[in-house]
Order: sequence, then structure tokens, then C-alpha cells
Amino acid sequence: MSETETKAQDTECSQQPSLMKELSDVLRQLPDKGLFLSLLGVWVVIFTFLGNSTKGYVMSDSLFVWMNTAYSSEGGDDAHGKLIPIVVLVLLWWKRDELLKIRFQNWWGGLVFLLVGCLLHVVAFGTQIVQLSIVAFFCGLYGLTGLVWGREWLLKTVFPFVLFAFAVPLGANGDVVTFPLRMMVTVLSVWFSNSFMGIEVVRDGSRIFDPSGDFQYDVAPACSGIRSLTALFLLATILAMTSFKSYWKRFVMMGLTVPIAILGNTARIVAVIIAAEAFGQDAGKLVHDWAWVFTYGTALGCIFGLSFVLNRKRRSDSTIELPKALETEEEGGAS
Repeated sequence: MSETETKAQDTECSQQPSLMKELSDVLRQLPDKGLFLSLLGVWVVIFTFLGNSTKGYVMSDSLFVWMNTAYSSEGGDDAHGKLIPIVVLVLLWWKRDELLKIRFQNWWGGLVFLLVGCLLHVVAFGTQIVQLSIVAFFCGLYGLTGLVWGREWLLKTVFPFVLFAFAVPLGANGDVVTFPLRMMVTVLSVWFSNSFMGIEVVRDGSRIFDPSGDFQYDVAPACSGIRSLTALFLLATILAMTSFKSYWKRFVMMGLTVPIAILGNTARIVAVIIAAEAFGQDAGKLVHDWAWVFTYGTALGCIFGLSFVLNRKRRSDSTIELPKALETEEEGGAS
């Protein structure tokens, strides 16, 4: 590489703004930062000292301590909640150019969301429904951004803030979702094994065993697929909202994550049955412990493949219109 080319590359690299410099520039252009941080501080203090009215499992008045305990609980079905604020901040950063172009102004309409958040928290505090307090906190936070930066800011940030719904831990309430998933995965796994694999297995509720008693498994709540469903639905929602403007494509992208997650988890249980039939109970357990790699990998491949197909259809639609436009211009020139 010549000295001239090296200097040109160094000049180009020096012209590219660093992350810290770009962050500093964005913050500089954002008005009323002091006002927002002051209001946010008061809002956080309220939920730190008056955020949790339950003292059965978490001996703290802080909503954030309760949330951290829920995210760190054994089982890990809600562990993704810790990542949601980071995901929201990344998406806001991704939209920074669009957000900085809006007309910033204080908007009293943001008080509506703030008052709704206060009302929800009062109800949650009195009824000891901590999950509702989490909704109240994020609803009020959304209102504060609108109060400081305006109505247009609220409209532009609806999608990132909606993702805070994934930060609400289900806890014991997750049985409403996990139990039907468990039964569906169990039924499908037994049916597929009996009908297509020639492996005779019997189902008793969520338990699967062979008639000879060589192996038996219980499709526990952790094996219901709720984790993969949550992760895939979160990923599909982000891809759908950032890649497509068409509502039907967004709905297709998000809706198909449910059958993809169910089929992926069914494939995992079927693999366990095959391994147990061939090599015994311990082999089935080993497959159960490691098959998640294949299950998640296949499901992620399906999600990204679906996104590629929908994007490709959009590009092909645009290329079809181009020759027509050219043909019209040629006819006009000929006349």
C-alpha cells in the first residue's frame, strides 16, 4: 500500500466521528435535558421508596429491587427483562437522526400519561399487584418525555416504548401461557413419534413414557417453550417494526413466531424421545440439555428467512414498476 493511500485512509478515519463525540453532539442538540432529568429523578424516587407494597418475598420498598429479584429468580423465564431498557435505548439511538429533526416543545398533553401512570400505581400499591406498578412507571416515563419534548416526540417513540411491555415479569401468572404450551408440545410430540417415527410412547398429562418403562419425561413449565417464544416474539417485533411499513407484513412477521416456537420446541422433545428410545434415559436427558442450540438456531433461521422473503417481495414489487415507467417515457418521446 502506497504512502498516499495510507494517508487517505487515515484522513477518512479521522473524519468519521467517534461514538462518544456523536453521543455528545446528540445530547447537545437535545433541549431541556436538565428539566427532563429533574422530573425523571423525582419519578424514580417515588418508585424507589413507594414502589412495592408487598413484603412477602422481597423486603424492600423499591420497585426496582423487586424487579431485579424477579428477573434473577430461579427458572429464568423473566431474565430477559434486564435487557429491555438497553434494547429501547439502542432503538432510540438508531432513530436519533429522525428524532432530532422534530420540533421540540413542552407539551402539557404529556401529563395525561403521567397521571395515568400515577393512577395505575395507586391501584397497584393498594392491591399489591407489582406488575401493574411496572406498567405505571414506564407509562409515566413515556409521559415525561412528551411533557418535555412534545407531542411529535411521543408519536415518534411509540414503538421503542412499547417494548417495555417485555420488561413486565409474568412470574406465577405465566402459568396462563405456559400450561397450554406444555400440553400442546406434549400432544404434538407424542403424536409425531407414534405416527411418523414408529416409536410407541404414551402421554399422561404432560408426562411422556414408553410402555416398557425404559424412559419417562415430564414436559415441565421450563420446557413449554415460553422462553423461546418470548425471545423470538421480541426479535420478530423489532424486525417487523424496523424493516416494514406495511401493517400486514408486521402482523405476519410477529404472528408466525408462535407456531415457529411451538414447532421448534416440539422438535426438541421428539429428539429427546428418539435418543431415549435408541440409547436410554440418560441419552435423552443429554439431548434435552443441548438440543436448545439446534432449536434456537433453527427458529432464528426461520425468523430471519421470513424477514428476507418479505423484504425480497417488496424489492421485486418495486422493480416491476420500473419498466412500466420507462415504457411510458419511451412512448412519450416517440410521439
